[in-house]
Amino acid sequence: MSNAAIRYCIAPDRNPRKPKIVLPKGSIDTHVHVFEMKRYKMNPDRGYNPPDSTLDDLKHLHKTLGVDRVVFTQPSTYGTDNRCTLEAIAALGPLARGVVVVDQTVSDAELERMTRLGVRGIRFHMMEGGALPWDILETMAARVDNFGWHVQLQLDGRTLPDHEALLKRLPGTLVVDHVGKFMEPVPVDHPAFRVLLKLAESGRTYVKLSAPYNWSKSGPPNYSDVGRLATALKKAAPERMLWATNWPHPMPNTPIPDDAWVLDMMLEWIPDDAARNKAFADNPARLYGF
Repeated sequence: MSNAAIRYCIAPDRNPRKPKIVLPKGSIDTHVHVFEMKRYKMNPDRGYNPPDSTLDDLKHLHKTLGVDRVVFTQPSTYGTDNRCTLEAIAALGPLARGVVVVDQTVSDAELERMTRLGVRGIRFHMMEGGALPWDILETMAARVDNFGWHVQLQLDGRTLPDHEALLKRLPGTLVVDHVGKFMEPVPVDHPAFRVLLKLAESGRTYVKLSAPYNWSKSGPPNYSDVGRLATALKKAAPERMLWATNWPHPMPNTPIPDDAWVLDMMLEWIPDDAARNKAFADNPARLYGF
């Protein structure tokens, strides 16, 4: 990919404000990335240049927001080179878990090593720059299930009906990113969203309430088109909702959201305290084994 085709992301806010919400003890941000561009080589087919975003930057953000624990997600920019992500997990020890990208060449010994470090999932990013294809999903899901890992999936939610049968066959647990990421927002009665609802209601699928700016057409501050879907999901399966910042918000040509508002928006998406606390702490603690 030529340099002309690589898009640039906006750097995150280095001075976040405090949110209105006071998070429960043991709160968990379930989807963040760390980018150390000078130390780790990026995938040449990545499609975008992420903002430089270090572990120290993240720790400052979480201290301000009141977040206690974190789940690092391997970004597409690093492909199957998980070193940066694993380094961040190791630095935080028991306060961190991770989701990585591995293919068929990974050994069981390496999967065991990663499990001991805190890895709990394999990521399939089915958008631009993703490293793993659909045709290995079932095989790899079976392999990592032996180590207690789940499958984390990011796709255009409108394609969910095409993959419903496959996703239902997978062993273990499935996690769907970013409220399904319907790249053209859909109504709650849309067939593709109904598939996501059924998956969540099955008890084997979690959904991350995160990154509405990735695909909202109504836009900030409330991202109401995405919020309607999030509210429907919460009503159907409150035990399967997860909250995340998606920091440092690696979305080219998209305004960076106020990190405090990423939290305070949950007052509208999940009005009741009990359900919010499940998404902030109880549900991810169970999924990631904190």
